[in-house]
Amino acid sequence: MKRFLTVLLCVTLSAMLSSIAQTPDPKDDQDTVLALAKEVQTQQAQIAANQTKIDAKLADLTETLRVARIFSSRSR
Repeated sequence: MKRFLTVLLCVTLSAMLSSIAQTPDPKDDQDTVLALAKEVQTQQAQIAANQTKIDAKLADLTETLRVARIFSSRSR
């Protein structure tokens, strides 16, 4: 019984010490989160710019199709 308690105490202490040693630095986490947030903002700006280009090309294509339909209907 005494040996069991000694082993249990050693296991508990080692688990506590290892969990304390593994706690990350909150400053590093905050820096990482800020860097990721800036990267996401940059990506969102690129997506918005790309969407604007897509909308412009789609409007141009729509106009081209409209003109083509007009000429197509006149040739009949």
